[in-house]
Amino acid sequence: MALILGKEYCKVDSNGRFKFPIALKRQLEAEDGRFVIRRSVYAECLELWTYASFRDEVEKLQEKLNPYRREDRDLLRKLTEGNIIELDTNDRLLIPAEQKAVVAEAKEVVLQSTGKFIELWDRKAYDKMDSEGGDYAQRAEELLGQSTAEE
Repeated sequence: MALILGKEYCKVDSNGRFKFPIALKRQLEAEDGRFVIRRSVYAECLELWTYASFRDEVEKLQEKLNPYRREDRDLLRKLTEGNIIELDTNDRLLIPAEQKAVVAEAKEVVLQSTGKFIELWDRKAYDKMDSEGGDYAQRAEELLGQSTAEE
């Protein structure tokens, strides 16, 4: 699984395409250029996974969720709902019609890495979310600040 780091700003053309940044592409050189794009269940953004990482994620979900339980099946359906997209010859990605509503009016998007996948945000929505995020230092201390002696 690829480790993806960075934050990039990209212009979106009238067809819903954006040039995939070279800084991110270099991190994915071992990948085949295929991605899965899906709507996030946590925020008003899209998630861009490498195909291989998404396949691994689906395999983990299938191990944890029981397809004979309605709630599990519904969750599996929602979490695997996405489209395969590929880089074109100019290193552009096209946002499929199903996901365009999330970034419908965007002239610029923010690609924010989470390590496993990339969040794709409308620039205005990202800036708003980022400014309203709260006290990250306090949250980090609460979640991660235990000393090794306490563990």
